[in-house]
Amino acid sequence: MLRYALIFFIVAIIAGVLGFGGIAAGAASIAKIVFYIFLILLVFSLLSGLLKKV
Repeated sequence: MLRYALIFFIVAIIAGVLGFGGIAAGAASIAKIVFYIFLILLVFSLLSGLLKKV
């Protein structure tokens, strides 16, 4: 999932450099959403792993 966030981030940077503002904004917002989902799943996974050891 982090890979997809990085891909959308790179697409946003390239689109921004080439002057495609709408596409860059869309790709950046998708990258941000995917990254936050990744962080939530990471925290959930770490907490569930800690609870299984107890």
